[in-house]
Amino acid sequence: MATRRTATKSAAAKDAKVETKATATAVKETAPVKEAPVKKTAPKKVAPKKPAAVAAAAKAAKTKAEAPAEVKTETKVNFVVEFNNKQNSVEDIINNVKATYGKDAKEISIYLKPDENKAYFVADGEESSMDVFFC
Repeated sequence: MATRRTATKSAAAKDAKVETKATATAVKETAPVKEAPVKKTAPKKVAPKKPAAVAAAAKAAKTKAEAPAEVKTETKVNFVVEFNNKQNSVEDIINNVKATYGKDAKEISIYLKPDENKAYFVADGEESSMDVFFC
């Protein structure tokens, strides 16, 4: 009989452990969960990402800079304006406009009117004209 009581006691002890575990689980489930306070932080500043095309172009430029320079031949152009069987090169007209303006200009626009024997030009926003003689 002692064996039965011991078995009964051990079974009762097991049941009590199971009930205690179940109660503890139930308490955990019903107990309010304390949440950590939410800290407000300023958003991190992140540098904008470069688009893939820009990154590829930068990589290509870097590769070109590292590569040996290719030899480029510049084409020489002779541009001549002819009027009434008389000729004047564009290079001469440009040099004469620069001399007429008298200063170094960042930008010059030239309008040539052979029928008037005139070259009208705008140099750094200043308008002027000069005579052009076709020889």
